[in-house]
Amino acid sequence: MGKKRIVKKGGDSSGSGSASSSRASKRRLDSGTLFVEATYNNTKLSLADALGNVVTWSSSGSLGFAGAKKGTPFAAAKVGELIGERGLTMGLKEVGVVVKGVGSGRESAIRAFATKGIQINAIKDVTPVPHNGPRPRKARRV
Repeated sequence: MGKKRIVKKGGDSSGSGSASSSRASKRRLDSGTLFVEATYNNTKLSLADALGNVVTWSSSGSLGFAGAKKGTPFAAAKVGELIGERGLTMGLKEVGVVVKGVGSGRESAIRAFATKGIQINAIKDVTPVPHNGPRPRKARRV
């Protein structure tokens, strides 16, 4: 049936204010790093502090996009806007961007993040590129 909630009558309102205060970020952040991972199927954004600890993250799939729509530039832009909003609530002023992957949401996620008024200092591409790749299959004998 679920948990029973006990409501106290009187001046004590400790339970009612906690939900709204948890939405507002208690952590202050003036600069950080935005990690963008853009694959063919999804786009993930992580906002980290100066030490590299992830403060907040989101992805196209967590916003409700499903299937092939997760990899679109529109879905990536929505994720960028959301992370930009969260960064503003923390007092974020400037970020360095690290981009990884070859998906179509690379650029649109960064553009949407930048529309929130947070300054972008540098954009670094760390997409892994194979030097030679795996060994090819042996020739088929018929």
